[in-house]
Amino acid sequence: MKRTALFFSAFVLALLFMPVLVLLLHARSMPQLLESASSIRAIEITLTSGLAALAIDIFLGMPLAWVLARVLRPRWGRIWVTLLLIPLLMPPLVLGLVLAYVVGPASPFGNLVSLLNTFPGLVLAQVYESLPFFVLTAWGYLSAIPMTLEEDVWVLGKHPWQAFWFVIWPIARSGFAVAAAMAWARIVGAFGAPIIVAYHPSALPVAIWIQLEELGLPSALGLAVWLVIVTLPLPVWLNWRFSRVRVDR
Repeated sequence: MKRTALFFSAFVLALLFMPVLVLLLHARSMPQLLESASSIRAIEITLTSGLAALAIDIFLGMPLAWVLARVLRPRWGRIWVTLLLIPLLMPPLVLGLVLAYVVGPASPFGNLVSLLNTFPGLVLAQVYESLPFFVLTAWGYLSAIPMTLEEDVWVLGKHPWQAFWFVIWPIARSGFAVAAAMAWARIVGAFGAPIIVAYHPSALPVAIWIQLEELGLPSALGLAVWLVIVTLPLPVWLNWRFSRVRVDR
């Protein structure tokens, strides 16, 4: 029974890993893509917009995760989490259409400022696709830390900020790092909202789509290797670094 389950699981794992092998076969085209100005530009835009969106996610997400875990009562917390899940579960294409209306010329503010096909518009679309991932992941880690640890520090006359910095942060920083990695993977791979809000400047997912339409599948696969290189190292390393699998035998 165990041997059958082992072989079946290995077969499923091989099927899941097959796309990686396909990409590796197209890795030889990576140097050629660096000769293309559009490919280099797409990589630069992906990195710069991704870092900007990640900084916004951390700045907005850490306080929100702390409020969910420490301030709100469970009933209100469930309502807030539900509100976070709605944009998370909303189809990215629909989210992009809504954002395009809000920040485009069709909105009441369109005459003042339009972010369509701009770098800030791209960052905005990436933030909307990734922020719920950061908040929900960080909230899960913070919720696992007992409140008694903070209460003991308060009894000693310390400020809540001191309790967070000296007690909560050392425990939860690995969780915040994993939340940032999850957000980064979502940011760099965002396609549905960016293709509507910011077709230009094109980040890597949109650039891959353009390559597919103009030059065909082999060229798009070569550029997809660069997307994987930009996306995966941080989440994979953090998962390897902080995940612990305990099995009682």
